[in-house]
Amino acid sequence: MKKINVICITLLLIGFISCDGETVNIAIATPTIQCGMCQRNIEMGLASVSGVSASKVDLESKLTTVVYYKDKTDVTKIEKAISDIGYQANDVLANSVTYKGLPACCKIGGMDKI
Repeated sequence: MKKINVICITLLLIGFISCDGETVNIAIATPTIQCGMCQRNIEMGLASVSGVSASKVDLESKLTTVVYYKDKTDVTKIEKAISDIGYQANDVLANSVTYKGLPACCKIGGMDKI
């Protein structure tokens, strides 16, 4: 009986998880990223955005891939979140106040000063 209860609960949880909606996978140009700290800042920042399921920053291509639930967020909100973290996202410029507060290595040309 206990085993049947565990199986039923597991199936219910799977059902609830799968009802979250359709996910979308996008690539966002993040041309101002410079280093691993930039990568970490963006990935951690996007993890706190409601509706974002996953993100991965590629330093070499300067692209950030994002998986999100289309019924919970959209590209504009994700671009704004990246901008608010201090980085350019597609054509959305970095928030200038946040950008000024980034470590030197995260600023354009900052890796040359290290």
